[in-house]
Amino acid sequence: MKVTRLPDAEPRPRRVALGTFDGVHRGHREVIRGADTVLTFDPHPLSVIAPARAPLLLTTLERKAELVAGLGVQELVVVPFDAAFAALTADEFVERVLVDRLRTTHVTVGENFRFGHGAEGDAARLQADARFETRVAPLLEVDAEVVSSSHIRGLVLGGAVEYADELLGAPFTLTREVVHGDKRGRELGFPTANLLPADGYVTPGHGVYACRATTASGETHAAATNVGVRPMFVTGRGELIEAFLLDFDGDLYGQPLRLEFLKRLRGEKRFETVEALIEQMNRDVDEARALAG
Repeated sequence: MKVTRLPDAEPRPRRVALGTFDGVHRGHREVIRGADTVLTFDPHPLSVIAPARAPLLLTTLERKAELVAGLGVQELVVVPFDAAFAALTADEFVERVLVDRLRTTHVTVGENFRFGHGAEGDAARLQADARFETRVAPLLEVDAEVVSSSHIRGLVLGGAVEYADELLGAPFTLTREVVHGDKRGRELGFPTANLLPADGYVTPGHGVYACRATTASGETHAAATNVGVRPMFVTGRGELIEAFLLDFDGDLYGQPLRLEFLKRLRGEKRFETVEALIEQMNRDVDEARALAG
């Protein structure tokens, strides 16, 4: 799949799915169905329009592109969203972006999509334009809940990654560079790859998770992953993501590591003794192996 910045997009007839698509969840996939081009925004529009209300994101642009490519889309067109773009009226957006630049023949949006300065444009505005056909995808409901990025963010933040994965249609995934820790896990017999949460992005709630880890070389391993501040020890460190990769022996420092979160095994807790902690970590490893191995 080709990834193109909007100013570089070649004018040609396109079937466009239009949206922010954070997470590329199952509802988004219904919007994208049948499109050859996805038009999205980077950074998230709210980070420019109202930074205090900008959400923590589920996906980086790279992860979004990976998920969109998996849906058979030919091109991801990225709008570099800034104050000047935010000032475009709905009519200017349609004229300059959809008609002049992208030569849109068909456009699909979710029923709650808004665009243009002051969010004045909506699906009805697109349907009223005879220069292209418009399909409006209804909001998707699962278990009587609307599938939305905000709902999924709440699930991940609360540790409910198993249900979040069901709504996403793929595992919640993060990729970070492995950094040096305090080697506490190594002393306990569980050397971990340490990752720092990224500002502006969702990190699963504190606890221990079964994950699937992929190294920079493409090796895949089951992993027992702790997210938290390590209540057993006073380290002076902030929040940390610590992944113990099963059946792995190597050096990952300075390399990207990808974690797919499959299930929360337990909450974060303080143990009375180091021995009790090690016993629990062995149980966590066995469960992670059963789920992700």
